[in-house]
Amino acid sequence: MNYQKLDAALATALSDVQNSEESSLGVFIHTEPVLDSTAIAVLESLGVSGVISGKDIFTATLSQNAISQLSEQSWVKYLKRSQQLRLVNKRINIGKLGV
Repeated sequence: MNYQKLDAALATALSDVQNSEESSLGVFIHTEPVLDSTAIAVLESLGVSGVISGKDIFTATLSQNAISQLSEQSWVKYLKRSQQLRLVNKRINIGKLGV
């Protein structure tokens, strides 16, 4: 695995994975802008959808093994952890923020 291509959140999440074959981690895959047919085939075989040449950011839910495989590809720039965002339900009382 090429850890230089992983962001800190993804590297940390990989250490907590119990089953290296289970697709459990959401990731952003940043690639070279022009992909050859081999690169497209690799991404599609890992379950990445919407793979076309000219697009350079893809999202997928991958296993630890798939992330390791992608991190070794020369056409992958870096891999970033995707996390679900939460809405914040608290309202700020503007009147209390005065100086």
